[in-house]
Amino acid sequence: MARHIRAQELEAVPRPVTSVGNDYPAGHVHPAHRHRRSQLLFAEWGTMLVQTADGAWMVPTHQGIWIPAGVSHSITMLSRVATRSIYLEGSVAKGMATQCQVVGISPLLRQLLIEAVDLPSEYDPHGRAGKIMSLLVDEIHAAPVLPLSLPLPNHARLAQRCQRFLAHPTAQDTLALWARELGLGRRTFTRLFRQETGLGFSAWQRRACLLQAMPRLLGGERVTTIAYDLGYSSPAAFTVMFKQLVGLSPNAYRRAAPATALGR
Repeated sequence: MARHIRAQELEAVPRPVTSVGNDYPAGHVHPAHRHRRSQLLFAEWGTMLVQTADGAWMVPTHQGIWIPAGVSHSITMLSRVATRSIYLEGSVAKGMATQCQVVGISPLLRQLLIEAVDLPSEYDPHGRAGKIMSLLVDEIHAAPVLPLSLPLPNHARLAQRCQRFLAHPTAQDTLALWARELGLGRRTFTRLFRQETGLGFSAWQRRACLLQAMPRLLGGERVTTIAYDLGYSSPAAFTVMFKQLVGLSPNAYRRAAPATALGR
């Protein structure tokens, strides 16, 4: 059983796949650190914010984040969180993404992740536990990527403007406003923004608003309040954005989250 221990304690376990489960209070922060193995960090319940030098990733209930080996990252628990992590040696992580990304967790993968943390750390690779781990790796490879990342630019002035926006995201900001503030023409700003973040301004703005909204939804706030706080013209407009990015309406997403994710 590998619960409530530090991941580093399993780094040397002679198995290509290992698992750790931990529970954390709201507000807990893991300072920047890195792992020798690649990691799939899964939120059985609760919401996390993972940050690296290249961006931020919101990990809501029932979703996971892929963190390649050697990537320095910090983790902030935005609510009470139960994590179930899988660590993969390079031999089984071959071909997987070389950057962080949030991935969808299917019902099968979810159950495998929950089961894995209760297996012996030095499980029999040819027995039931080994078969579970083998199937788990297959399911991780097949997990779909979700648009819950928020790349941050390296360009100093643009990065500063992005950080100001993240403190108070709003759908009311326009590309023209940002370009004017930075003293750039519209075309130059558009080219610079995509070059630095890999996204168009509007797409980045929507993701920033989504990352602000998700923990508030899980905290029980009304959709109407969140929508207007984020500068949307109506709850319906906010709902359209949310459904386009998450695949569920805000209320459906909240209903899908277990009570424990809401801190009850």
